[in-house]
Amino acid sequence: MKKLYQNVYLKGKEKAVDLYVENGLFKEIGPNLQVECDNRIDMRGNLAIPPYVDPHLHLDYVYTARKEGAKNETGTLFEGIQRWSETKNDLTVEGLKERAKRAIKAEMLQGVQFIRTHADVTDPKLTSLRALLELREELKDLVTIQVVAFPQEGMYSYKGGDKLVEKGLEMGADCVGAIPHYEFARELGEKSIHKTVELALKYNKMIDVHCDETDDEQSRFLELLATLAYMEGIGERTTASHTCAFGSYNNAYAFKLMKVLSLSKINFISCPTENIYLQGRYDTYPKRRGLTRVKEIIEAGLNICFAQDSIEDPWYPAGNGNLMNVLDNGIHAAQIMSFKDLDNALDLITINGAKTLQLTDKYGIEVGKPANFITLNAKTPFDAVVNRVNVADSVRKGELLFRRAPEVIDTNISILK
Repeated sequence: MKKLYQNVYLKGKEKAVDLYVENGLFKEIGPNLQVECDNRIDMRGNLAIPPYVDPHLHLDYVYTARKEGAKNETGTLFEGIQRWSETKNDLTVEGLKERAKRAIKAEMLQGVQFIRTHADVTDPKLTSLRALLELREELKDLVTIQVVAFPQEGMYSYKGGDKLVEKGLEMGADCVGAIPHYEFARELGEKSIHKTVELALKYNKMIDVHCDETDDEQSRFLELLATLAYMEGIGERTTASHTCAFGSYNNAYAFKLMKVLSLSKINFISCPTENIYLQGRYDTYPKRRGLTRVKEIIEAGLNICFAQDSIEDPWYPAGNGNLMNVLDNGIHAAQIMSFKDLDNALDLITINGAKTLQLTDKYGIEVGKPANFITLNAKTPFDAVVNRVNVADSVRKGELLFRRAPEVIDTNISILK
């Protein structure tokens, strides 16, 4: 099938171009292409960018916030874990898949085509993992899903958690997960990091650790994760999610830590909306907002991306899969809003996430790569971010997934027309 998507703007280009797609791949990109094709689609002069990437989501938790016994009254991370632990025993593969599909649809209609989801494996039945592995295969033509074998209640604080993580990898999970700051003792947290790296090497998997998601500045598992990743040469396959404590470290320690972070080349994921909500709960004033050092990580040349994390679950009562909203919150809270920052802000929910998921060889608007892209109702990235614009179109493997009709304003007032 040969298609010509006409009249789009690309980042850094002053004139509109056409995107010629053949057999699901970008074949040619340029202005006013003269090619033989089966279909010509006018993209209305909108900005074309690679699809949004949500690199950190919990699809097994979505839409459980109102479940009996699941309401988190304190709004803290630890109560969220406790509420989930107390209410997850009645999960079924069918029910979980139904909820997860709702969330995937919500994200897809906001331009997401790539998702990394965590699956709680602290459950002898491995219900979450089985359901999400099934969805990964069932929906692979519409959305790319990676699954993390994640021990929500601890790799060692939950009896046999390490064995369940390994079982998850044997079943086909893409990444090894851990939650060292939730383990009962520091030594167990360190042990979980060592085990995570050991399993990643044994099964040739990526790593994605919930790392130091706390305001406690003594929570310092990031340095161990980065050091081991550096020593084993797997930094680019390793991700530290959240790293909220990094925002509370004293500057002398943070400066020292930055050296091994830079050497390791690990990836970072920040979840702005959720961590702004969850963190600082034990503070009076000044009240911390719980974000990692986003600006400093960027300035150090390290890779960092933003994620939704939760959609109406015991940790976060909101969330709707709109990464533009996540981005807007993140750049404000992290104070990365210079003109240069705003020009590049979309990277935080696109190419940086693709790098984290190790997808860059198959991601991007470039000749020879899969024809996956979205368009935004703007002509430049700056305008798109400042105006928080909607996704107008989503194209996957050269096929249009959806098209949103332009907004129509009915008014008799001339200045508003």
